[in-house]
This record gives sequence, structure tokens and C-alpha cells, in this order.
Amino acid sequence: MDIIKLIDEIEDVVENAGSVPFSKKAMVDSEEILEIIKEIRLRLPDELKQASWIKEEKKRILAEAQSDADNILNDAEYKLEELIEGESITKIAQERSKEIIVNAQNNAKEIRLGAMEYADSLLLETQEELKKVIILLNDNRKELRGED
Repeated sequence: MDIIKLIDEIEDVVENAGSVPFSKKAMVDSEEILEIIKEIRLRLPDELKQASWIKEEKKRILAEAQSDADNILNDAEYKLEELIEGESITKIAQERSKEIIVNAQNNAKEIRLGAMEYADSLLLETQEELKKVIILLNDNRKELRGED
């Protein structure tokens, strides 16, 4: 992988850097290090980039679910107010409004749970892919160091 070569470059820069007298600190060219880090970011596996997208997607799905739930509750309250205005159907309206609110709450809960399960499954899948990438990186580093 090209990323390993870039990491090796960073190690070389640090190892070959001039040392600060009377300390274990090294003076490195920050522009050179930052350029290598930028290159590493460009070459990171898609799974790492997708993790950020999944996090944002989870937030969007949950916000959408909450918005849908709020709209359903608002519609239910509006219908309830309309029914209450008629004296002869007040009792029926109250029962119907409770039904609508319960249904709306159940629907909102199902939407939220579904969104959370979907986001969790995406995060789990990404986590597993990242584990594989980390294992591969560790194995490659061991191989570079001559360890088996």
C-alpha cells in the first residue's frame, strides 16, 4: 500500500531530523511532514471516508424521523381541535384523537428505531472493514520491520 510508504517517509524524516541539544526532541520540516500527511489522507481507504458519511446520514435520518413524528402529532392535534368544536361529536372526537396520537407515536417510534438500526448496521459494517484495514496495516508494518 502507498500509505505504508508514506508512513515510512515520515519515520525517515523524524529519524534523520536534527536533534535539539540536551533533549530527545527533534527538529523537523513541518511543511514536509504536513505534505506527507495530506497525501496519506488522499489515499485513505473509502471505508474511513464512509464512516463520516454514515454518521451524518444517521443524524439526517433521525432528524427526518423526528420531523415526520412531529408532523403526525400536529396533524392529530389539528384534527382533534376540529372535532371538539362540534358538541354532539365531542366524545367520539376525543376517543379518535387519542387513537390518532397513539398511532402517531407508534409510527414515530418505529421510524426512529428503524433509522437507528439502519445507522447501527452501517456503522458495524464500517467498523468491521476498518478492523480489517488496521490488521492489514499492522501486518505490513511487522513485515517491514522483519517481524513474523
